[in-house]
Amino acid sequence: MASSKIPMVKLNSSHGMPVVGMGTAAPFPFMPENTKSAVIDAIKIGYRYFDTATLYQSESPLGEAIAEAVRLGLIGSRAEIFVTSKIWCTDCYPELVLPALQATLRNLQMDYLDLYLIHEPISVKPGPPSLPIKEEEIVSMDLKGVWKAMEDCQRRGLTKAIGVSNFQPKKLEELLLFAKIAPAVNQVEINPVCQQQQLREFCQEKGIHVTAFSPLGGQGRENGNPVMDSKVLKDIANSHGKTVAQISLRWLYEQGVSFVVKSFKKERLMQNLEIFDWELTEEDHFKINSIPQEKRLWEVIITKEGTVKSICFQDM
Repeated sequence: MASSKIPMVKLNSSHGMPVVGMGTAAPFPFMPENTKSAVIDAIKIGYRYFDTATLYQSESPLGEAIAEAVRLGLIGSRAEIFVTSKIWCTDCYPELVLPALQATLRNLQMDYLDLYLIHEPISVKPGPPSLPIKEEEIVSMDLKGVWKAMEDCQRRGLTKAIGVSNFQPKKLEELLLFAKIAPAVNQVEINPVCQQQQLREFCQEKGIHVTAFSPLGGQGRENGNPVMDSKVLKDIANSHGKTVAQISLRWLYEQGVSFVVKSFKKERLMQNLEIFDWELTEEDHFKINSIPQEKRLWEVIITKEGTVKSICFQDM
């Protein structure tokens, strides 16, 4: 499938972004060679949007894969690829934003990013990025100072656009009070069991594009996958002759949401692009909108007592 068939969305920075991207957050243990080969396969299939982060440890193999794709003639230049990366909580300090981005660019062997995001709406004591977060290491975030440093990175040409991840309306309202450059993107979990309609409506009103991670419901749930196991989605998939994954992705596309999907398998990478020549019906939308919603627990932390708990950014 040619990349030209993947629709683009125009960000408030005036730059275009493909609506489908490949996520590079791999399960432990991380194996760089798997990421590199999967990215090259994805480029061959037609992907032109790749999502990474300092936390994922995938910046270097992603950069190597894109450089290899240029050498192989799969793409003409790095400019044909849209790359998003994210600054981790340990670098969310005004004086650390620029060095963090410069390190990311060295890892990627690139001169600029297309999009740079604040990964979480919290700061953690400086140090190597890791999970789970220790409760005693969470500190108050200087959002105004951090965002000013993000804006400076864009003005320097080190990133074409800046944005956030896991931000809810309350935190976005705070940011917009002082932002000289509004966030172009808010990347959050969205799928049929975590639709976040209120957040999507807020972002639309403010001109902030929403990108979905975990569009197939695969992140951070212990009791199965409520998207892939959904009887409602399975019935809709059977009626269209599609997979449950394709129904979920098509639903996102029809909501005006772009998405990054994690899969290193060729067949699934191809299937994830086969969603643009058919449509869901009004009845399909009614059924999907009626699916019970889950409140997303964003992050697992270790308490001072050494126990494990989850924190939710829903009300931040």
